[in-house]
Amino acid sequence: MRYSIISTVFLVLMLFSCSPRPYDGPVSDHFDGERFFNPGKPENKTFFRVLKWYATRVRQPWPAFSELPFTDKPPQRVEGNRVRIGFVGHVTLLIQTQGLNILTDPVWSDRASPFTWAGPKRVHPPGIRFEDLPPIDVVLISHNHYDHLDLDTLVRLWQRDRPLFIVPLGNETLIRGRVPEARIEARDWDGQVAVSPGMTVHLAPMHHWSARAPWDRNRALWAAFVLATPGGTLYLVGDSGYGGGDNFRTAAAKYGSFRLAVLPIGSYDPRWFMADNHMNPEEAVKAWNDLGRPPMLPTHYGMFQLADTGYEVPLRDLKAAMKVAAVPEGRIRPLDAGEHWWVEEQAGTPVAGR
Repeated sequence: MRYSIISTVFLVLMLFSCSPRPYDGPVSDHFDGERFFNPGKPENKTFFRVLKWYATRVRQPWPAFSELPFTDKPPQRVEGNRVRIGFVGHVTLLIQTQGLNILTDPVWSDRASPFTWAGPKRVHPPGIRFEDLPPIDVVLISHNHYDHLDLDTLVRLWQRDRPLFIVPLGNETLIRGRVPEARIEARDWDGQVAVSPGMTVHLAPMHHWSARAPWDRNRALWAAFVLATPGGTLYLVGDSGYGGGDNFRTAAAKYGSFRLAVLPIGSYDPRWFMADNHMNPEEAVKAWNDLGRPPMLPTHYGMFQLADTGYEVPLRDLKAAMKVAAVPEGRIRPLDAGEHWWVEEQAGTPVAGR
């Protein structure tokens, strides 16, 4: 009981931290003039449901902090159609292709939290040391939750590399609060940004929500990214519920076959609270099937304890789901933080980043 009370108090403090001003834009099929929403899908992430979860949660085991056996030391650039993925951990990836270096939802802070002294703390260091990062050209931010939008890391990246930030609507306000001069392209679902003559970033619907405080729930949009390159198309999801699979089937129909899909598999317990917005491994395998069964990199596990799911459970459940779905050997490839994957145009083989 004492732990539940402490957790609840922490959540209240966390939620009442700094938040962006509301997005102001035209009404659409997923924006009512005040808040964004998932079309045709119920919304249950009320502040009081969050408090109920924190007050009643039963966490499964997680380890204490430990070092990684090795970290990745990526090249400065990867030219042409070759694609190299460096797994930093959680959902942070370094994507290198066409001479560009792209980061997804970069988090190098010790905690996924507005505070340095409380909140979910990493159990491993980043799989790429910040000092070993090559110059970053583009940063993709899927939504504003603390484990995806880490302002301290974005400040460090801006001070060092001046990258272009690509975000869903409303998130630009939050970033400009810390980096007023930042180069930011904010887009709605189905918007796009050309980042080079041969590469375009598309924003696609995903089934999720946003908030950094009680008063800003769903004031900023969330999105998946489709990275269209001459060497193939990558589909990148930071967080999403399965939502009946509509978004995944629509993406496959719109963009064709994917060279790689990145899908989250963790932080899914308790299901009464998490099911709407976090896929479990069984649902991630369904999404993979909806996308046309491309090579898949699972993420969102093994770094921050954000839900009640145990440390080893996502990969265990993924293995079981793959067996039930008869997934071909090597088609879905988990990585440890610090490993990297040279993604072939048809398939790929992950290798340790020693």
